[in-house]
Amino acid sequence: MQSHTNGRRKHRQRGRDYPSGLWARALQKLPGWAFWVGGVAIIAVYVLVFYYFFVSPFGFRWRALYGDANTPEGYEIHGIDISHYQGNIDWAVLRSQGQIDRCPIRFVMIKATEGANRIDPKFKTNFEQSLEYGFTRGAYHFYSVRSKAKDQAAFFIQNVDLQQGDLPPVLDVEHKPDEQSDDVFKESVLEWLHIVEKHYGVKPIIYTYYKFKMKYLSDSVFDQYPYWIAHYYVDSVEYKGAWKFWQHTDVGRLPGIKGYVDFNIYNGSYYDLRQLTIGNRETIGVEAYREE
Repeated sequence: MQSHTNGRRKHRQRGRDYPSGLWARALQKLPGWAFWVGGVAIIAVYVLVFYYFFVSPFGFRWRALYGDANTPEGYEIHGIDISHYQGNIDWAVLRSQGQIDRCPIRFVMIKATEGANRIDPKFKTNFEQSLEYGFTRGAYHFYSVRSKAKDQAAFFIQNVDLQQGDLPPVLDVEHKPDEQSDDVFKESVLEWLHIVEKHYGVKPIIYTYYKFKMKYLSDSVFDQYPYWIAHYYVDSVEYKGAWKFWQHTDVGRLPGIKGYVDFNIYNGSYYDLRQLTIGNRETIGVEAYREE
């Protein structure tokens, strides 16, 4: 009994060892250069997979992180947009030393609200300080897929007191609720725009990225609103329609701000920018163009 058992164990052991032994003998017969070719092939596959999944989709960000993003040429009116993510801003330093492509910062877009019940914790401070230090300021609302458009509009109006000389209110819309059809979504966006326009007496600005605009907000009804496009690290905007602002990088650096900040340009002159502000007929004058 014991001898039969040992025989079966040895038979199974030889059966398990046989394939590995076969592979070992096969590998021993390969020429030396085959190992080099195989190693190079494995490395090449690894690089391709890494590039496809981790580099290609975010290639613009890699370029920016390992070198300053190029500033689009041909534009002189530069600005930034901020929220609580920028922390405590040294506005005096930003005003005196902040430049983009050797041009002063002209405007600051500030996050105000999100959804129907969230206000940015730094909004009040940023909104007051930006005006105190002489920037043309604006306030934006981040559209939520979890709240009704009319409730979001009411919440923005409740918390944002735009004055003469401020830029029009901004709707930052980047997501569409899964349960909404495209048509219902467009109607919801228009509802927010109409309510806010009626309150402030000026057409709001629509902020979104290029592909979202083309997919969901390309109807001609949206062309009446100033467009602020987010399109990073390209030499020129691919969008063929009219646009006012271009957010061209989200990894800018400026004195007075710790960490990254979004850089934007205005598609026009400083005079044009001031014409876009609320109550521009009363506010535009010599003081509006005073260089500091």
